[in-house]
Amino acid sequence: MKIYSADTWSLEELQEQVADAGRRSLVVPAADSKKAVLETFGEVLNFPEHDGINLDALNDSLHDFADSITDDGHLPVTVLWQVAAPFRGDRSFGIICEILQDAESYAGKDLNVTAVLL
Repeated sequence: MKIYSADTWSLEELQEQVADAGRRSLVVPAADSKKAVLETFGEVLNFPEHDGINLDALNDSLHDFADSITDDGHLPVTVLWQVAAPFRGDRSFGIICEILQDAESYAGKDLNVTAVLL
């Protein structure tokens, strides 16, 4: 997982960098609470509603998402997660980063995650 500052990189520059690498990008917009972040990931990545909204569901759904990338025959994906400043102080921020890193390892080259600190 890579982390960039929005003071240095714009979202558009990162999307161009992703496209130049032959990847597609998905943007997860900023949210300022654990519940809102989990809901936003679920909406952007089309997680099944029956999985619930918790850290375990995020972990399971990201692994399923990684499997679907490998199976769909499309370009690899880079998820650009915009991280709101208030959320970076939340205890769950670090846990979510660990879950995202695990999903990257699981998916190999098919999934990258970039956190953009706002």
